[in-house]
Amino acid sequence: MSQDQKAEVVVITGASAGVGRATAREFAKRGAHIGLVARNRDRLEAAKREVEELGGQAIVLQTDVADADAVEAAAAATEEAFGAIDVWVNDAMTAVFAPVKQTSAEDFKRVTEVAYLGYVYGTMAALKRMLPRDKGAIVQVGSALAYRGIPLQASYCGAKHAIQGFCDSLRSELMHDGSHVTVTMVQMPALNTPQFEWVKSELPNQPQPVPPIFQPEVAARAILYAADHHPRELFVGEPAYTVIMGNKLFPGLGDWYLAKTGYKGQQTNQPADPDRPSNLYETVDGDYGAHGRFDDRATSHSTWLQARMNRSRILAASALIGSLVLALLVSGRDD
Repeated sequence: MSQDQKAEVVVITGASAGVGRATAREFAKRGAHIGLVARNRDRLEAAKREVEELGGQAIVLQTDVADADAVEAAAAATEEAFGAIDVWVNDAMTAVFAPVKQTSAEDFKRVTEVAYLGYVYGTMAALKRMLPRDKGAIVQVGSALAYRGIPLQASYCGAKHAIQGFCDSLRSELMHDGSHVTVTMVQMPALNTPQFEWVKSELPNQPQPVPPIFQPEVAARAILYAADHHPRELFVGEPAYTVIMGNKLFPGLGDWYLAKTGYKGQQTNQPADPDRPSNLYETVDGDYGAHGRFDDRATSHSTWLQARMNRSRILAASALIGSLVLALLVSGRDD
């Protein structure tokens, strides 16, 4: 970055762990100035140190995204520290692993306030600043579960479905207004993040992501691509695409299959610790970083994503190869 070039200004909610933490690291590698938003100050301070070690700058913004005024204050503080926000990434989440019949109304409300309304509040804070400038990128960290609900995660699936509908409405409004502000929803597969250590769970065994599992760095690279290239939607990994398309074509089959496999597939063989912490209402102590406990089962590469990110090169190469083959065929015919 030249001395005259303005550093990219980014806000990331849920930046203290998991996908948010990995995304902060990726933006830092290109010198971004980042507003780090989450509830746990110690983890935010650790994330800030990582950002600075990697070449970026950061400000710690201890915030509960369920509080609209607090989110607005975080946006204002970021711009006061670094200038106009270029990219806003909504990633903060929480969930409950339990059947609907065992989930309280209060828990449903809390998950919705964080995992859905937190995105709405973040988007509104971003729009307040981006629309007058007619520029900026909003990236929503979604999931294949935005299209296909699964058992034991009704609160989370409901929130992701809501984000999907919200984005469709907002995107149409921006197009109507001729705005250059962009909205991308990045649909994630199963990820190896610390959420399985602290998510509230009523399951008899330890919760787990449903394989195949990807490392959070795969998600982070997808988020940076979305911020740069502004696709309407981006599927991270073939499993996410398969789930979404399969549900569109055979939703009844999905109901049957998940009824048979969804309970066992989301639990390990290890009994749950009755004293395990939950971050639903209060933050959990400790710096968990970006990775969960499933490193030995997670992959750090997605061929599907790489193909999508390099689609123009692949198409150009395919066209060149096709032209060469055609030329050889024509040459052989002339001989």
